[in-house]
Amino acid sequence: MAKKNDHLVKAVADGVRVYAAVTTNLVNEAIRRHGCYHVAGAALGRTMTGALLLAANLKNKEALTLSFDGHGPGPLGKVTADAAPEGYVRGMVTDPKVELPLNPLGKIDVGGGIGTDGLVTVTRFTGLRNPIVGSAAITDGEIADDITNYLYVSEQTPSSVGLGVLIAPDYHCLGAGGFIIQPMPDATEENIGKLEKNLHAVKSISRMVEDGYDARGIIGELLTGFAVDYLTETALAFRCPCSKKRIESVLMSLGRADLKSLVDDGHAEVVCHFCGETYEFDGEELETMYRMAMQD
Repeated sequence: MAKKNDHLVKAVADGVRVYAAVTTNLVNEAIRRHGCYHVAGAALGRTMTGALLLAANLKNKEALTLSFDGHGPGPLGKVTADAAPEGYVRGMVTDPKVELPLNPLGKIDVGGGIGTDGLVTVTRFTGLRNPIVGSAAITDGEIADDITNYLYVSEQTPSSVGLGVLIAPDYHCLGAGGFIIQPMPDATEENIGKLEKNLHAVKSISRMVEDGYDARGIIGELLTGFAVDYLTETALAFRCPCSKKRIESVLMSLGRADLKSLVDDGHAEVVCHFCGETYEFDGEELETMYRMAMQD
C-alpha cells in the first residue's frame, strides 16, 4: 500500500461509527520542535492523535483541548494537545527529555511517564461564552484506555480507542495513528461481537501505519466482514496559531511595570510552549509597546 500524507477518515458500517487517522508526519514535527525523547514522543504523539480523533466530531470553527495531568508522579508532567475539526493540531509536554526503562511488555513506558494519579480532561470550545469541560481519572496513563474511560464516564459513550506511535532509536517516528470505534443505538449484538473479534485480531495501529496502511486500510482491517460506507477524508497537520503579533499582545497585557523592566533590559525573547517558535523583540519595539501601554 502506498503511504499517504497524514489524514483522517470517517466511516459507518452496520450500526458502527469509526474514525481512523494516520499522523506520522505531524508527530515527527512535534518531536522535532520539542526535542522529545522516546517516552515524551510516544506520549505526545498519542495525545495529539487522540485529540484529532475527538475533534473530528466537532463542527467547523470549534476546537478542543485534550490534556493529561499526572499531578506529580508522572515525570513527563502535563501533556496537552489542541485540535480542530479542520485537521489542525499542536501539542506540548512539560519535560520532553524523560527517559524510562521499557515496561514489562518490552514497550515504551508511556504509562510510567504520564502516571496514574491524575486526570484526563477534555475542554470543548464551541463558541459559547464558557467552554464545556469534562474529566475522568487516569486509568493506566497509556492514553488510549484513558480516552476510552473518559468517553464512557464523562460522555456516556461506549467506545474502543486505539492509538500507536512507533519510535526509532534515533527518536524518529516510524509510524503513528489511531482510531475511535463507537457502536450506534441500532448496532446488533451479532455485529458488536464480530467487531470485538476483529479488534482482538488486528495488529497494532503503529505497525499498520509503518507497513503502509492508510486510514481506509485501517478501517478495512477493523471492520472486516462489514459493509463499510466511507464518508469523508480530512488532511491533518501540525499547526500553531502563534505569531509575533499575538505574542506582542501577551506582552502588552503584562502591565506597565513589567514592560518597563523589559525596556530597561533592551531585549526580550519569548518561546511558544506549543511549537517552540522563538520571537525576539528589540529595544525599539519594546519602547513602542511601553508608550502604547502608558496611553491606555
